[in-house]
Amino acid sequence: MAPVYKRIMLKVSGEVLAGEKGVGFDYPTAAAIAENISECVKAGTQVAIVVGGGNYWRGRSHPDMNRARADSIGMLATAMNALALADALEQTDLRAKVMSAIDMPKIAELFTAEKAKEYLDAGYVLIFACGTGNPCFSTDSGAALRGVEIGADIFFKSTNVDGVYDKDPNRFPDAVKYDTISHSEILAKGLGVMDASAAAICRENGLATLVFNLNDPKNIVRAVAGEKIGTVVTCE
Repeated sequence: MAPVYKRIMLKVSGEVLAGEKGVGFDYPTAAAIAENISECVKAGTQVAIVVGGGNYWRGRSHPDMNRARADSIGMLATAMNALALADALEQTDLRAKVMSAIDMPKIAELFTAEKAKEYLDAGYVLIFACGTGNPCFSTDSGAALRGVEIGADIFFKSTNVDGVYDKDPNRFPDAVKYDTISHSEILAKGLGVMDASAAAICRENGLATLVFNLNDPKNIVRAVAGEKIGTVVTCE
């Protein structure tokens, strides 16, 4: 495999990490993702990952719950996923390191862009936990932000569908897939493939995005090799 990207930012949702169980962490699913990431790293691509936490926690569990506190719980869920994914990566003989947006020195290193880039250049796979470290921002936004900070060539936004559609393909059989679309069009059309803040961060900082399905982990390798999968989201 000949990679076309030197450094990628990969978003892995909590839902993907739950596997067929739909909740919690499914180690075989993580192991399959790790094996394909390992193939990319061994081919020469630097990989940084942001994990979601939806397999453990999704927003407020009650309408009266404090939003900031609920989001803090979600950040802790991403830390659990990051640690478990790091273990799966290390089983493939990769070196993995968890960096967190929240200071938790006994289990993860506090994120700085400079140190992250040093680790990537040294061959580590990085897993960024706790999103942006702030409430009211999703892990999509965290991935876009970290991608900009580390100078990623592209943002791989993995989902449970095979690209960007004009409406939810899981609900509407007549949904039409885009092969290419811009971040501006995603914002103008209100498409839910990523948060508006994530799309704006990518657009304003020239970070192209590829949206693809991670139900087949081999799509990571295909994407790194430049195969035509998913939807390319441009910054025009």
